[in-house]
Amino acid sequence: MNDRCLMTGIFYFSQIGMALASFLKHKACIPNAKNMLKISMTITKNKVVSIDYVLKGPDGEVIDMSGSEPLEYLHGHGNIIPGLEKALEGKDRGDSFKVNVPASEAYGEWDNDIVVNVPRSSFGGVEELEEGMELTAQFPNGSQIVRIIKVTENEVTLDANHPLAGMDLEFEINVREVRDATEEEIACGHVHGEEGSCGGCHGGEECCGSGGCNCGDGCGEDN
Repeated sequence: MNDRCLMTGIFYFSQIGMALASFLKHKACIPNAKNMLKISMTITKNKVVSIDYVLKGPDGEVIDMSGSEPLEYLHGHGNIIPGLEKALEGKDRGDSFKVNVPASEAYGEWDNDIVVNVPRSSFGGVEELEEGMELTAQFPNGSQIVRIIKVTENEVTLDANHPLAGMDLEFEINVREVRDATEEEIACGHVHGEEGSCGGCHGGEECCGSGGCNCGDGCGEDN
């Protein structure tokens, strides 16, 4: 090999070496696709989140679980209890964790003031009244489910507390999916079902009355 060929070869490999060194030097500056994907899957306000959950009471007994279908909700809009929503903030798709939620950040403390006695005659249209029955009662701020906890000959005792009121709860959570909410979901404040349907009217006139929710007839109309 003559000197010219030798010098050319040295120059060629030298250029490759310089390029490789430059690449290695700046490698840390190149965004990692996996990390970028992870960031986009972080739970923040206006993300639609799908979770698997197991709910346990103070004694460790299982109260409820998601089953084969996950719970899907819009984060940051009060769709789930405050303590659980707070614990989910900043989590990523695929994260699994346990969290203890005090009653004050779950379904509230038990309130004796919303346990009331009502004359049995007020239920003239109901043939049978039994303890444990749930009824829909009308209050100034809307309708609410109440439970019958006692029935006598003349009175019926109703409890408007949530069945889990006063309980500290434990959740086992697995974050299945995280996605950006649509503009319509953000406007309505909840997740839409298939084909853009709300799956029921929950957002009031501002949501369903706009027509974007496709909730069906009568939504947003004055009652």
